[in-house]
Amino acid sequence: MADTHKFRIDHHGSLVRPAELIAARQRRAAGEISADELRSAEDQAIAEAVRMQRKLSLSAVTDGEFRRSSLGSAVFDAMSGFRRADGGGWVAVDELKPHASLVADDAAAVAAQTVIPAKATLPSPAFLAAQCFDPAAGSPFGSARELGEALAFLVRDEIEAILARGVRYIQLDNHLYAAALNGGSFPGLSLADAIAIDSLAIPAAKPDDVRIGLCPAVRTPDSVAAAVASQLFASVPVDRWLLPYYNGAAAEVELLRAVPSSKDVCLGIVDPTVVELEDIDAIMDRMDVAFGIRDLEDIAVSPAAGFAPTADGPSIGIEEQKRKLIHVETIARMCWGNEL
Repeated sequence: MADTHKFRIDHHGSLVRPAELIAARQRRAAGEISADELRSAEDQAIAEAVRMQRKLSLSAVTDGEFRRSSLGSAVFDAMSGFRRADGGGWVAVDELKPHASLVADDAAAVAAQTVIPAKATLPSPAFLAAQCFDPAAGSPFGSARELGEALAFLVRDEIEAILARGVRYIQLDNHLYAAALNGGSFPGLSLADAIAIDSLAIPAAKPDDVRIGLCPAVRTPDSVAAAVASQLFASVPVDRWLLPYYNGAAAEVELLRAVPSSKDVCLGIVDPTVVELEDIDAIMDRMDVAFGIRDLEDIAVSPAAGFAPTADGPSIGIEEQKRKLIHVETIARMCWGNEL
């Protein structure tokens, strides 16, 4: 399916937090500043991140996930029914009730700052259910599948709220599919249950100019379970699959071949965890392979993962991050020229 809206130069959403924002978070945790003061620091950091993205030729802009401590915190911070587990993480212990927007308000705020389309990122409901179901914690849910279905309806409501705010590109993340794609089991759920849960989160009807993508893995699997890849990519009714494509492994090509022709593919052509820039000739060789499998109108490019999936966990600096994004833009221009 041709990406006629050309979300061609993409990234996964999270960006390296500036030192000032990290310091503000630490001061808030220590009780030295108020929640409003932290919010002001986040606003300033997000505005600068948006300006940085606008100076590039990205086709989607995010808030860097600067208000989050992790991918899942978009849900845990805005929804009652979860509590911290003794060993870390979160568990569902009560009825799930949103008391605030998960990401719709934040994505709309980004959209107001730029004419480049804003992008919203969310954890998938199966990703959350697999990690948050614990019957020993007094869960009101009878199974991880039941919890996942409850989360799916809430995530679908949030997707509809995002679309109502005028945001047209949404990415769901469920990196737990990586284990199944590599021939193992989906952690905490059956693969069929995970697919069913994530499928429930996708609205049955949406505007033609909307793209909903899903990232199932940010690292290349050692091998690909072909039947699993075919089942996953054909079953979840998203428009785009975001796949790793940065090290030239045969498994990357196998994943790409498994995506149905009715779906777009975004290829993660650079590694966001290392400073060194990938060799352009090597990337173009891999793109030539991709264009031999899929029409160029069905492909986008991006880094292979977010730059800082957790607030305190970036692997590279802000300037190195910018160079990586420029590298992705350079490759896009070599592939599509003035058609971007």
